[in-house]
Order: sequence, then C-alpha cells, then structure tokens
Amino acid sequence: MSASPKDLGFTFPPEWFPHRATWLTFPHNEASWQGDKLDRMRPQYLEFIKQISQGEHVGIIANDEKLKQFVIQELTKINVDLAKIEFVIKPTNDAWCRDHGPSFVINQETGQKMIVDWGHNAWGGKYPPYDDDNRTPRAIAEHLKLPIIEPGIIMEGGAVEFNGAGSLLTSKSCLLNLNRNPHLSQSQIEETLCNFYGVEQILWVEGGIVGDDTDGHIDDTTRFVNEDTVVACVETDVNDENFEILYTNLKMLHNMRLVNGKQLNVIELPMPKAVVIDGFRTPGSYANFLICNAGVIVPVFNNPNDQIAIDILEKAFPGRKIIPLLATEIIWGQGSFHCLSQQEPLI
Repeated sequence: MSASPKDLGFTFPPEWFPHRATWLTFPHNEASWQGDKLDRMRPQYLEFIKQISQGEHVGIIANDEKLKQFVIQELTKINVDLAKIEFVIKPTNDAWCRDHGPSFVINQETGQKMIVDWGHNAWGGKYPPYDDDNRTPRAIAEHLKLPIIEPGIIMEGGAVEFNGAGSLLTSKSCLLNLNRNPHLSQSQIEETLCNFYGVEQILWVEGGIVGDDTDGHIDDTTRFVNEDTVVACVETDVNDENFEILYTNLKMLHNMRLVNGKQLNVIELPMPKAVVIDGFRTPGSYANFLICNAGVIVPVFNNPNDQIAIDILEKAFPGRKIIPLLATEIIWGQGSFHCLSQQEPLI
C-alpha cells in the first residue's frame, strides 16, 4: 500500500476543533420520514441549519436544482444568512451525512486537508439503494478541490468518536458486525482505522441502544467532550431494554486507559424517558449532539430528562453555549443532529 494519511502526518481532529463548515445532505426521501413526517421534520431541520450558520458555513448537498431552490426559499423565510450557505447539487439517497459524507483529515504542520472516502453500504445493506450516497465524498472533494483517498472498507462516521490525542472510540456491535467487513479481523479493522484516521489506539465498548438501526453507533451512547473525558449514556431503570447494554459499556469505559496511560474520566448522561412514536421506540439520545463553532446543539424531546441532560452538558462544556433544539420529529428517522451532519475543520 502507498503511504497512508497517518504516514503523511494527517489526523482526524476532534469535533471541538474549529470548523470551516458543517456538511448536511438535505432530506427528501420519504423512506426515512414517511407520509407527512418529512414535512413535519423540516422545520426542526431548518432550525438546525440556522443555528450552525451562526458560527460557520453550512454545506448543503441537494438532490437536484429544484430542491436547492426550495431550501433557499425556506431558509430565507427564517432569516438565515444565505452568504453562509453553499450548495453541492448531486443525487442523494438519504439524509445521514455523518455516515456517507466526507471524513476530513488534516496535517496541522503543513496546513493541508484531505478527504477519506470510506465505503458506505447503508448500515449493512439495510436500505438500498445507497450508491448515490456512496459517491458523496468524491463530489465534496471535487467541490472543495481537495485530495481524496479510499481505504477500501465499509465505515460510518457515527461509528467512531475521537479525542484528538490519539484515541478512537467505537463499538463492537457495529464495526465487528459481519454485515460490514466480514473479510477483516478485528486487528485488521483497527490497523485500517489507525492508518486512515491517524490515531494510536482503538477503544471498544460493547453495543448500542434500542431503536438504533446502525447496529450500535457510538454517537448515540458515548462522546468525548475533551481529550480525557467522555459523557456516557446511562439508564437508571433496571427494567428498561437499554439498562444492561449501557451498564456494560459503562464498566468497559471505566477500565479504559488512554494513550498516555491516564484513566478515562466518565460523566454519566441520562437517557431520555423512552421516546415512543406511533408505537415505535426511537433511538432518542442526548449524546447525539453536534459540537459546532456556535455551541453544542443538543437534541431534546419534550421529555422529563431534557433539563437534567442540558445541565450536565453545560458543566461538561465550560465556555461553550448549549443550544437545545427539538428533535421530536427528526428522531422518527432513527437519528438526530450528529447523525445528520459532518464537520469540515478550519485549516
């Protein structure tokens, strides 16, 4: 193999690293939000765009020119500064840009930026077709005139979490699932992650929450808030379906050591009381926040635990504004603000 991003001095920066932009794939597919649910989720989605745009550019991948014009019209209605919005027009399948979008790695010494184009198979082939989404990183690379490299394996942005100091956190239930890369061993997957994300160690929790159709993405359960601290979702009701897996994850986190040998600092973050819509338990989680230049955008659900989670995150992010946004309609699609977005670092 030729030199990897790690060999060339590239790393994937932590989410709190300054952003040039955040990339989104504008939702249009009723397979994710059926019937009138697509129309009902859009006001929440548009408010998400508005909040991000307070501190950085927002790159919007639009399925076609008609959708672009619709987005411009809707953003104008809510007084979004269109100078902060940039568009790439290309066919898309779904809205989950965290998973099919570009992964930006940077070399801080040279000021270079590169896109890693992981393969995307819609979470183990669950939701075909996905070929248009799989082409998204290359389209963004062409738009930004950035070099691009393909590791040649299936990987999703929501499956990995970074501390910016050599550690990558992920879950066994997702990345070791045979529906992703059945030909690779755990050590081969770890080697690829280290080489293409520029990290030193892979830390594993067990699994994910009920209602998460990604096989257990880390961004619904455990998130770095600084180099040596995570917020970890916990469920206090022993009869809840999420209790056992989150307790298992928590024990694993307490046993972890970082690259420097330091023990991981773990802050417990409650789960919302079960977010059930039309009889379906959605993967509502306060951990699916987005750290952006303007602050930390946190999904809330008109739920008894909303304020408890906000208070915990305010302490976990001193000096950063916490921006609670309703995700009561968005969560029907089985993801929230972090799942919908992918940050581009400023360098």
